[in-house]
Amino acid sequence: MARWLPRSADLTRFCQKLNRVKTLEDDMMETSFNRCLSTIDLTLLGIGGMVGSGLYVLTGTVAKEIAGPAVIVSFIIAGFASLLAALCYAEFGARVPKTGSAYMFTYVSVGEIWAFLIGWNVLLEYMIGGAAVARAWSGYLDSIFNHKIKNFTETHVGTWQVPFLAHYPDFLAAGILLVATAFISFGAKVSSWLNHVFSAISMGVILFILIMGFILAQPKNWSAPEGGFAPFGLSGIMAGTATCFYAFVGFDVIAASSEEARNPQRAVPRAIAFSLGLATGAYILVSMVLTLMVPWYTLDPDSALADAFYRRGYSWAGFLVAAGSICAMNTVLLSNLFSLPRIVYAMAEDGLFFQVFSRVHPRTQVPVIGIVVFGVLMALLALVFDLEALVQFLSIGTLLAYTFVAASIIVLRFQQQKGDVPAQPAGRRPSPEPSEGPAAGELKEYESFSDKLQLVDGDKSKEQREPGQLKAAFEPYLEFLSDFYPGEVVTVAVVTMMVSAICLCSVLVFGNSHLHLPTWSYSLLLVLFSLGFLLSLLLIWAHEQQRSTQTFQIPLVPLSPALSIVLNIYLMLKLSYMTWLRFTIWLIIGLLVYFGYGIWHSKENLREPKAQRVSARYVVFPSGSLDETVQAVQPGARPAAALPRADAGEAKR
Repeated sequence: MARWLPRSADLTRFCQKLNRVKTLEDDMMETSFNRCLSTIDLTLLGIGGMVGSGLYVLTGTVAKEIAGPAVIVSFIIAGFASLLAALCYAEFGARVPKTGSAYMFTYVSVGEIWAFLIGWNVLLEYMIGGAAVARAWSGYLDSIFNHKIKNFTETHVGTWQVPFLAHYPDFLAAGILLVATAFISFGAKVSSWLNHVFSAISMGVILFILIMGFILAQPKNWSAPEGGFAPFGLSGIMAGTATCFYAFVGFDVIAASSEEARNPQRAVPRAIAFSLGLATGAYILVSMVLTLMVPWYTLDPDSALADAFYRRGYSWAGFLVAAGSICAMNTVLLSNLFSLPRIVYAMAEDGLFFQVFSRVHPRTQVPVIGIVVFGVLMALLALVFDLEALVQFLSIGTLLAYTFVAASIIVLRFQQQKGDVPAQPAGRRPSPEPSEGPAAGELKEYESFSDKLQLVDGDKSKEQREPGQLKAAFEPYLEFLSDFYPGEVVTVAVVTMMVSAICLCSVLVFGNSHLHLPTWSYSLLLVLFSLGFLLSLLLIWAHEQQRSTQTFQIPLVPLSPALSIVLNIYLMLKLSYMTWLRFTIWLIIGLLVYFGYGIWHSKENLREPKAQRVSARYVVFPSGSLDETVQAVQPGARPAAALPRADAGEAKR
């Protein structure tokens, strides 16, 4: 029976496979894509991804059913949570200018299986998001023509009453997705030009809404007789925040497009900051205008802005708002169809997804096969599925991606940079350093014992702490941590911090409502998990970070990513249990794909181990004698037997 059990060595190798990280090329600017996008192009792509159906539909829905006029506060909190995540994306996008967004960022810092699961969830997020926006686009256009398109389809095609399916096939939604797919296939420059046109029209309509809205504003709509500013209280504001968070998911299109940016080190951080700031301002101001024009409880969730102008006697403005909403939804469709094939391309290029999706058209320099296949799949979703129940699923995938990107920032910041000589734990014997000499591969020879002694003394006196090592100020108090390799303690502390954050947020969300904890146990658990979170944070801070680089770096690490992790986990736990159930099912399907295909075809599997090199090292003992040992430079190799001890005055090679 015991022989059928896996050996510990096999389990170790298997875990190493799951957690291997991507090896980046020396020249990360080299790409098969066309680097043609400027900062303005990326900024408008981000605005187009964020300011879409959410502005015209989400504001009215959250204001009437969840938060009231306090939807403004919900958007502020959601914008702040998105800002923390956006800064993490900005640093990664500048340092790793490769397509793939959260998938790529997780792969280069955390591990392969985590990166695959993030990419797998982002795929579904973009597919459902694009299909949902297409159906909203179709509904808005149909409402302009008094629902004639819907009535014609139900009369001549028919209806069905099947769970998870729409009441009738939406050919208009599927058609717009196929048209958008065709335009996206022509290349990044064509996609960017179309996005510019629709974004300009959309921003013009938003400016009109704000000017007219403030002219028609009535402050009494926020008064106590009308329900007050926050009729649903703090719980309504936080529930509205979890829903409003979906409005800001579009900024990751900038990170996904970094491989097509001319100067990603500058363009990506600036575009993310500009687009997120403008989008947040637009959502806050439009929510303010909407709830001041008419009482919040009279809003029409399906077309709140157009209906508000209509009830104030400006019916002609409703047509202008509807036209602006259609243009805004076009930008979201273009954003989804632009990002999705590039993430699929990144996964296929790494061997974790089917290789056919890694082909780039030689003329348009875009992954045409991925664009066409997933554009058609998105059109089929919009044609037959009822996506209203799945829209909330979008938030959980995005929040999970944001959480892993924030954790990846901490792990990456406390790792040694590429090209640095690996540092050894302070409590262990130093490993041999690469030889220096006129010819590569030659070993440096020391002609006298004094040379060897200078080498050892120099290493002692010239001790420079590398990223991931304990700071000198904390070494007298945390000396036991010196026995770990640089970055090991930080990685464990990040995992501990995330577990503490999950427990802390679970108590906050479910402690009173579902678990019905007594006050003393509720308070005790909050204190314990808060201490665990803070101690993990302090332990990370006690280690050396990477020095400042020429690219953008998020400030206040590890505090800023840690706050992002807590906010994201809290918002995830506020989602319904059905969302978690669907999320679990999709994860299981993803694991089947990974273990059935990805783990065997990963390019990291194909990398041959580097040849071992041999060098000499000398250790001075208190007795004044010298030992010379020979061992492989590569970590993990068995050292050769030590040579016999030599006298102090004798030089041996």
